Amino acid sequence: MDVFDEMGIHHYGILLSEKDSIVYQSALAPELRTLTDPHRVHRVPDYSGADKAEREVRIRQIINIARANNYNAIFTGYGFMAEDENMVKAMEQAGLNFIGPCSRTVHDAGLKDEAKRTALRVGVSVTPGVDNASALTLVKKHPTVSALKHLAEQENLVVDIDQLDAKGTALIDIADAVLAASYNKGIDLYSIAELGETIREQVMVMSREYPSNRIRLKAIGGGGGKGQRILASPDAYQGDLPSRIEQAAAKAPGLVLEILNEVKTTGQGDNKNVLVELNIETTRHQEIQVIGNGNWALAMGGRDCSLQMHEQKLLEVSVITEDLEAALAEAKAAGKELEAKVLAQDIITLQKMEEESERFGQAVGLDSVSTFECIVDRDKHFFMEMNTRIQVEHRVTELCYGLRFANPENGNDFFEVESLVEAMVLLAAHGPRLPKPTRQLRSQAAVEARLNATNQALQPHAGGIIEKWSDPVAGEIRDDQGISVHNPDTDVFIKYHLAGAYDSNIALLLTTGSGRSDSYQRLAEILRVTELRGKDLATNLEFHYGLVNWFIGNNINARPTTRFIVPYLTAVGLLKQAANNVDLHYAYQSICHQLIKQVPSDDVSWAQVLERKHLLLARPVEKLLAEPHLLAGWLSLNQKNFNLNNGHVIWQVNPIHVLADTYHFLNMDYCSRKPAANMIWASDDKILQQALSFYQTLESKLGVMMFSELNELLSGAAPAQFEPSQWQAIQAAHHGYQAGTELLNLLPFLGQTTGYFKLAVNADLSIEIPEVLTEPKLQADMAKVLVPPPVAKSDEILAPTGGMFYAREAPGMEPFVKKGAHFTAGQPLYIVEVMKMFNKVNAPFAGTIDEILVIDDGAIIKKGQPLFKITPDEIRVEESGVDARARLKQGTDAFLATLTGAH
Repeated sequence: MDVFDEMGIHHYGILLSEKDSIVYQSALAPELRTLTDPHRVHRVPDYSGADKAEREVRIRQIINIARANNYNAIFTGYGFMAEDENMVKAMEQAGLNFIGPCSRTVHDAGLKDEAKRTALRVGVSVTPGVDNASALTLVKKHPTVSALKHLAEQENLVVDIDQLDAKGTALIDIADAVLAASYNKGIDLYSIAELGETIREQVMVMSREYPSNRIRLKAIGGGGGKGQRILASPDAYQGDLPSRIEQAAAKAPGLVLEILNEVKTTGQGDNKNVLVELNIETTRHQEIQVIGNGNWALAMGGRDCSLQMHEQKLLEVSVITEDLEAALAEAKAAGKELEAKVLAQDIITLQKMEEESERFGQAVGLDSVSTFECIVDRDKHFFMEMNTRIQVEHRVTELCYGLRFANPENGNDFFEVESLVEAMVLLAAHGPRLPKPTRQLRSQAAVEARLNATNQALQPHAGGIIEKWSDPVAGEIRDDQGISVHNPDTDVFIKYHLAGAYDSNIALLLTTGSGRSDSYQRLAEILRVTELRGKDLATNLEFHYGLVNWFIGNNINARPTTRFIVPYLTAVGLLKQAANNVDLHYAYQSICHQLIKQVPSDDVSWAQVLERKHLLLARPVEKLLAEPHLLAGWLSLNQKNFNLNNGHVIWQVNPIHVLADTYHFLNMDYCSRKPAANMIWASDDKILQQALSFYQTLESKLGVMMFSELNELLSGAAPAQFEPSQWQAIQAAHHGYQAGTELLNLLPFLGQTTGYFKLAVNADLSIEIPEVLTEPKLQADMAKVLVPPPVAKSDEILAPTGGMFYAREAPGMEPFVKKGAHFTAGQPLYIVEVMKMFNKVNAPFAGTIDEILVIDDGAIIKKGQPLFKITPDEIRVEESGVDARARLKQGTDAFLATLTGAH
């Protein structure tokens, strides 16, 4: 809408589904906050429909709306509608201008099996795997040309098998042609169970060749994390190799059914093909933005999307030649040979992927904007898929490169485009006439954080209400769909209910920089000052702040794989677990007690000083202990400020400076307009500013900067420029200002005891992930530490999140559990659909179902709602108050023991 308005296009309308107009208060589609003319808002049921027939009805409705309102073009946005070949073809046949790739491109590139075959044909490297499981299934049932011909005649399919056979077409390709005819007619030639068995067999074949690798199953449609599952490797099972392979493959049919349900292709005549691919374990996920007009194709650099979870991207970073070359020069100048070697290879890999994306784009007739997705494994890369739609992260690319379209006969006659959506509109209107553009550097680097409605463990969290969202700051590019607009009359933020009908994404937070480090620093500042508050609201804002600072504190050029986030979350969970075992105020009282013992008994000033400083020191530490993602970021940034020696913390930077930086890090700087709860208190700020001024003056007069040097000087006799009495006063002030700062030692102590600092970047930019962080049980346990499950009675199971409840795998199947049935720990109990993802919920313990409290599939459930009445096999005993106090004392005493002999 913004781009259309900027282009002077004002005759446009929007489609509104029932999910867009949810009846919850404040849950109105954000677009309607801007587009208030009811004549430009057109209502249809849910776009995707329940099955193929319903989708066809939706397409006809949309075409009729366009004709009735004199619209000549359709733009389907960033979602799956844009990749629906039937929709695109119907728009084309109706004479409408589809703003996006044409139906031929959607078919040849958008269907993952077709795309892999095209890639092989034009010399693009692909992931090892099987792309024709549905054809293999058909050939198993009809193993000869004559059998396939008989099937086609029997089902009245439009396919000339005799002609195909005369050309010497392979049997498997004839089967593909028969399948295509069946899809056109809307009938099935094989069952899902038969397809699942074929895939099970293919998984066994691949596992024999790659016994240590996991296998990925992927629907030919889908995207954005939907329609994908990963099978555990045979190594995860017990027994000899053949037995382990069989156990691993046995899970495939069930996962195939999950995949097809998730992408809604279980209906009659749906193409149910599922790809079987080797899962490259050290995968970095990179993608190339590519644009074309059907004759030419141009790559526009890459994006690294490796920081993801549940196959959904979280943080996306630009990867362009100019920035890599600058980073390479910097690494060489610093003598970092291994880092330089990796960066040099990255430049080669990027250029190869760009070349292949252009070759592939031309092969599929790309006439708009699409994304060429690859996985990168050290010096190798493999084409994964092409998304024939513009993606939400496209702005990472357009912030780095603009496009210049020049007259081939006169280079001074040109126009420039900075928006890829604008480029799509121009291509749809004038594609064949547009010359191949050149890309123009705008920014050396860009980064995007996806602000999602997820909890601390990055699990979807629907239902919260945003009541306050601070305004964007300088350098912040916020794509929030209009959620954070203000009331035009009162300038008050309009509340917004995150109902969870679609994706968990709330906004995209972007910024640019002179290089990757600069862009990360700017993003960290944006995240630092962003205030987002509300009722029952959970977002990944703190996660992003901690993660970005992890990279800033370790190495901004680190090369994470797609498996990084879960171990990272596990490390953060361990920090939280350790923080839960500390009594902060008991720790400070003990520190004060030890300090007071060192002064004469009649000197009461020390007790007063320490009492005045209590909250100055405790408040920021308390916030870090309560917010593990903030603690993780703080430790990453500050690890250069201290050394750890046999458990003792030795500060390399003055703890007073660290304290001031911590208030700033937590956005708790003093500000007269802030609520007192959100900042340092005025009385505490006065003490802190006095301390900072004292040290600034002292360091200047002594000519020292290192805290160790300052400490050494202050422990000795007065320097020549100071009178002895003045020096004694300075020493006393120093002891007074430093008194109690030992409390800050608690933070490095938690980092060391949990092994947080072992999650580190190697010299070759790979990330060292301690093996313990990859253990599934620990990962699951730490997710519960980050987000404790709702408190339940011993005889019930509660919903961990809101969403839509399903008692069974698919319509017509038996429910997972029935009344009176016994269930075991880890057994599936139900499915909850939340923010477009289907989450199978497993039993946390063993027991028996006494009553099922939610009967209907599709029922809306709320977080904490009782779902089952049960009798557990084993009653868990809650921790008593006495035990809790003993646990806290034990954990705190372990920290206090490290202060003995500390300097």
